[in-house]
Amino acid sequence: MLKVIAACGSGMGSSQIIKMKIDKAFKSFGIDVSIHHCSVGEAKTQINNYDVVFCSAALESNFKSAKEKGKTVIPLRNVLSEAEIKEKIQSHIIDKQ
Repeated sequence: MLKVIAACGSGMGSSQIIKMKIDKAFKSFGIDVSIHHCSVGEAKTQINNYDVVFCSAALESNFKSAKEKGKTVIPLRNVLSEAEIKEKIQSHIIDKQ
């Protein structure tokens, strides 16, 4: 099972929205995931327990060290776009398997 974090600035609204959207997208690909949503600060401290981080493109720089450790960081330009989320799952996860 793939372990995923959906992170936003405060850990409230937008991370919950990202979580719902990515859950729906992973289900459409038939990929079993466990998704947690939280703030960027919490995500940075918990990253070792997860495989993938989804966040707004504006927050991507917060996860530089996670990338260096081999974690997949997926920046989203539009956190509401299911098409973008599916495209990023395809290119960052499925195509790399």
